[in-house]
Amino acid sequence: MTLRQEQVDLTQTDGDVGSTKVVRQKSSTPLSRRGYSRCMPSPDVDKIIAAFPDWRGDMLSRIRNLILEAEPDIVEETKWVKPSNPLGVATWSLGGLICTGETYKDKVKFTFPKGSALPDPEGLLAVGAGVRRAIDLHEGDTVDAEAFQAVIRAAAALNTAPKG
Repeated sequence: MTLRQEQVDLTQTDGDVGSTKVVRQKSSTPLSRRGYSRCMPSPDVDKIIAAFPDWRGDMLSRIRNLILEAEPDIVEETKWVKPSNPLGVATWSLGGLICTGETYKDKVKFTFPKGSALPDPEGLLAVGAGVRRAIDLHEGDTVDAEAFQAVIRAAAALNTAPKG
């Protein structure tokens, strides 16, 4: 699978100490095939995890690790920061949104916006309406790591498939 991604390089300019410029270059080779390591975890998602020092933070962290292992080129970030949710929502994308991770009082929810179009032979994506599907994880729940990672890879493949 080939995907056009932007690579950001920070380089010094004109000998000015500490001065940087951002050089963006397009490549049709995925980052992982250009010698880059797996996705760097986002410090903003670290903050969300740290804000929940109970089972919810642990669950979000464990599932995050599965996501980052499943797809080396995935982009992790936070979106939808607002006064009612100052930390925002953890998101993972590749060629489009793959899933979001949100904490609630009694669960951690991973929502797949194109979930109804994904193969899910293990039935992980049980909660949803319309095209969205989600996995609600409660305290003490376990996840079939292989099945979850297969869903992540399927979502990435769906997003990066040629349109037409």
